[in-house]
Amino acid sequence: MSLYPFLLEPALHARVWGGRQLETILHKRLPQDAPYAEAWEVHDTAIIRNGAFAGHTVSDLVKLYGHDLIGPDNDPAEGFPLLVKLIASADWASVQVHPNDEQARRLEGAPRGKAEAHFFLAAQPGAQVIIGVKPGTTPAELAQAIRDQTLPTRLVYADIAAGDTLDLPAGTIHATSGPGILLYEIQQSSDITYRLYDWGRLGLDGKLRELHIEKGVAIANLQALSEIKHTAGDASAVVKIVCNEYFTTLLHQLTPENGAQIERDTTGRCFHTLTCIEGQARVTSTGTQVALQFGQTILIPASLGSYELSGIGRVLRSSQSNQH
Repeated sequence: MSLYPFLLEPALHARVWGGRQLETILHKRLPQDAPYAEAWEVHDTAIIRNGAFAGHTVSDLVKLYGHDLIGPDNDPAEGFPLLVKLIASADWASVQVHPNDEQARRLEGAPRGKAEAHFFLAAQPGAQVIIGVKPGTTPAELAQAIRDQTLPTRLVYADIAAGDTLDLPAGTIHATSGPGILLYEIQQSSDITYRLYDWGRLGLDGKLRELHIEKGVAIANLQALSEIKHTAGDASAVVKIVCNEYFTTLLHQLTPENGAQIERDTTGRCFHTLTCIEGQARVTSTGTQVALQFGQTILIPASLGSYELSGIGRVLRSSQSNQH
């Protein structure tokens, strides 16, 4: 059976710092009365919504089609290599840090670490993020501050606004989102998180959430302060959001001025993900047309080749490395 552009139904995750913005802003149907914070748009757990494979998960398709779906440079046994999320927060997430590939293999026996980047779709006035710890902080001082519950005094905060990008290499201490923020996250597909501080609150189960002081301090890059890239006001047809060794994300702005139609090609080697963050679009390939509404995501299999993206709207397109 031939592959085609897959419209995806995300896996939804409640978090203690979440709320209801995924429903009120992005129109995602939340199944329970709980503080939902993350929609895992592209992941092994996402469900195909259209066509012959409707009801199957991305994981099912990786097992069935392997390199045809994820490209010849990936190992199907390790699952889908990237994770795309839409995140909405009503409070601070935990202060955390993630391992790199070598650390993830050594400490957790996992196939990959977790580099990530955030593109901010909305932020309340005065919204902030955490981008690292104050220069000169030693591992011993960091560990003691965590134990003493004084870590916030050693953190570096930065203002954030819609259109900003935060690239977060593995090892960077950060808080993924502050209050009133809606963001797009692209990352290596890993859920390894070492929590360093959780603002003294209880989890959804009514218990204190575990801190991972020893591992977190051991892998933290205490010299790293992430820079914020500003793109608000850039009306270009294509805006580079982030590009590192693991993933590249571009913003396509389909307008009457820029043009409402573009052609792209996976070259048979690299899947693309398309997430509509404004307006609406269509993906056309080999006679198949799939509508892409605001807040929805489409996965383009690596073997699909050329396809057309059209409409009036803004679409984030991600793939691995520089294979755009």
